[in-house]
Amino acid sequence: MENINGQTILVKTIFGSHLYGTNNEGSDTDYKGVFMPTKEQIYLGKIPKSITVNTKTGDGKNTNTDVDIEFYSLHYFIHLACEGETVALDMLHAPKWALCIETSEWDRIIANRHLFYTRNLKAFVGYARKQASKYGIRGSRLNAAKDVLEFCKSTNPELRVRNVWESLPIGEHIYKHEPDDKGIRMYEVCGRKIGDTTTVGFLNDTIQHFYNNYGARAEQAANNEGIDWKAASHAIRAAYQVKQILTEGTITFPLRDALYIRNVKEGKFNYCDEVAPVLEELMDEVELLSKNSILPDTVNRKFWDNFLMEEVERYLGRVDNSE
Repeated sequence: MENINGQTILVKTIFGSHLYGTNNEGSDTDYKGVFMPTKEQIYLGKIPKSITVNTKTGDGKNTNTDVDIEFYSLHYFIHLACEGETVALDMLHAPKWALCIETSEWDRIIANRHLFYTRNLKAFVGYARKQASKYGIRGSRLNAAKDVLEFCKSTNPELRVRNVWESLPIGEHIYKHEPDDKGIRMYEVCGRKIGDTTTVGFLNDTIQHFYNNYGARAEQAANNEGIDWKAASHAIRAAYQVKQILTEGTITFPLRDALYIRNVKEGKFNYCDEVAPVLEELMDEVELLSKNSILPDTVNRKFWDNFLMEEVERYLGRVDNSE
């Protein structure tokens, strides 16, 4: 078996744009992998999360001749996959053509990868939603914020939100949440949550800040200015991937929409007319799919704890027999 710094490599796969099919002539080469920690690291409880190797020297961005390799310990990889982290789920679906090193241990993980799926793929959905809201220009969001601001301006700013709870506006992007374990209700406006113990003045300041920033970003987006095209392409990619998991139980590489995603990354579209609507529609679809999914709410961590212990015992048995 191949190793790195004495640690056995369980898998090494092409990663990033070359895996997604979104690479262009300027793309560098990325690899990800998983390693089994050494006997000493396991027994002493000194297991590193990851090891990074790269060929880049000097300052500046990577070029197409640079190579980045990051290996995760088996323990940390299982943790990432249980958390639904995008990097782990991408690796779990890397096809045979992308694998540079493959072992029986990795094959056993792949045989059970569906057990990492849940209806709450928070990392995927959260990343895409964050990007969507960052540059979103949906007018209904601004209108929702405006409705709340108008209410605040006509209300005594020293009153607590709970004192005017029944009168607070509700509607699209505006929600009232039930009390938490501490009995506090949350008022949510365009993703901003305010506890009912805060004042109307605080609510006003919070939403005014959002309204000012959101409006400025909307204007920038309308003019294709200040757009982080790479981040926008990653958000759309993540949304497509979680959609495929929820509808087909897998992710296909290269991605079926690789050409569109690459064109987004290269800034070839008008953000307002051709990107923001796609991202918003994707997010609405993904969130509905997630809500109606028959997948479990959480990962069966006991299964993966047992899996990890079995793999470590098998590895230590081989090491002890070879000594």
